[in-house]
Amino acid sequence: MSARSVPPRLAAVLDTARRFGVRTDEPEILASGSNLLVRLGDVVARTPGATASLRSDPGAALAREVRLAGFLARAGAPVVPPSSDPPPGPHGAGGDAVTFWRYVRHDRSAVPAPAEVAYTLEQVHAAARGYPGDLPSDGPVAEARQLLHLLGDDVPDGLRTDLDRLARAAAEAPGRNQALHGQALHGDAHPGNLLTTPRGLLWTDFEDTWFGPVAWDLAVLRRTSLLDGAAAVAAYPDAPDSDALAPFIALRRLYGVCWRMLLARGSPTGSQERRRAREALAAYLTPPDTSR
Repeated sequence: MSARSVPPRLAAVLDTARRFGVRTDEPEILASGSNLLVRLGDVVARTPGATASLRSDPGAALAREVRLAGFLARAGAPVVPPSSDPPPGPHGAGGDAVTFWRYVRHDRSAVPAPAEVAYTLEQVHAAARGYPGDLPSDGPVAEARQLLHLLGDDVPDGLRTDLDRLARAAAEAPGRNQALHGQALHGDAHPGNLLTTPRGLLWTDFEDTWFGPVAWDLAVLRRTSLLDGAAAVAAYPDAPDSDALAPFIALRRLYGVCWRMLLARGSPTGSQERRRAREALAAYLTPPDTSR
């Protein structure tokens, strides 16, 4: 890759890595959607991608991620730890912030068993209950509002009404179940953020962490298409019943539609990303078939 062909965001990552003596001659791009992840030997560098347009201070979210993941790693929870050398960061500010993580060998083709996913997520939640750091308390609701603002006239007004209704329903979710109480969350607990490693399953990507009910993480897991989400939630110890989970599942569905639309905005006309966004919106707006 010639110096002229290096995209600006990747160039910023490589410049930051060189400041700490990290070799950058063979960068491997692991992901380039919501965030840019670049493997540099035993280190993975991370910087905001599409999330930079969503958050007023993307660097603050990365700082929360480093602090929580570091706390969980020290507590023995099954997570990918931040780097110790170079220091994890964030280095820089805003959308240009870079964090460093330990690279962990993993099998990208592996599909973990739902019960294993539930077990490791419960371990993360158990450790996270002791987290003393400050976290936002409005998490996905605040980000969904920002998504709708950014999308403007591209979405029907009914989605805004739905968000208000679902936010109230989630806040009023009844029950004494631990999963409905507030605590530090993963925030985006789907199997795409779970690595199958020689050490077992390890969770990563805590950038969306917030202080809220475990029911949110379980709703995210329930809606995954990467494995049997219903089976995973059923295997989670003392999971709330379907009525208690319903508003969180609906809120996650709405959030996902808006996020797809934002990602598609910069894609070429006719691209797969745009097609998926249109299909997701159409499916959301289609009333459920109650005749069966």
